[in-house]
Amino acid sequence: MSRAGLRHLSTDPRFAALIRRVGPPRLEIDKGRDLYEALVRAIAHQQLHGKAAETILGRFAALYPDQPFPTPTQVLATSDEALRGCGFSGSKVAAIRDVCAKAVDGVIPSRRSAARLTDEALIERLISIRGVGRWTVEMLLIFTLGRPDVLPIDDFGVREGYRVLYGLDAQPKPRALAEIGLAWAPYRSLATWYLYRAVEEARRQTPTGRA
Repeated sequence: MSRAGLRHLSTDPRFAALIRRVGPPRLEIDKGRDLYEALVRAIAHQQLHGKAAETILGRFAALYPDQPFPTPTQVLATSDEALRGCGFSGSKVAAIRDVCAKAVDGVIPSRRSAARLTDEALIERLISIRGVGRWTVEMLLIFTLGRPDVLPIDDFGVREGYRVLYGLDAQPKPRALAEIGLAWAPYRSLATWYLYRAVEEARRQTPTGRA
């Protein structure tokens, strides 16, 4: 995917220059992680810095010392007090419990079953879970399932990356970005990764992060 995707994106001079500066993509896919675990981790990270979320997840895992990550049934059998003690808010405890219930009920598919579902079918299915929105599922599609053609149009970083890359005064609206992004198909996940890098590059150049 990368070579063909890089050739495709590089037909745009702005992307071509960004790709030359950043180098090859380093899109890390969690191939061994199931969707249930990915969703629990995503909820833990909501509205927190990564280090704080990982600390909470470390305490959470320590409740179940016999395995790397608890099963949905084990979590459902754990008291709210124990989960809150890890650092989860009440709303996150409720969301994690719903993830576990949906995993037990089969709403959350296995990786093998997910492979038979389209991106939109997975989004529609998983946003029924408490605390899981479209953006969360899009991140799962890109970074857990490795889907190649996902563009999170509501993502601030993606829209800011486009603003920076093209020297605009304002970010494109989500609907406008969706239209623009059609030109990047079927490699929109790769475009997303590079737009994130454009933001990082701009932040290194100016203290405020504005290009």
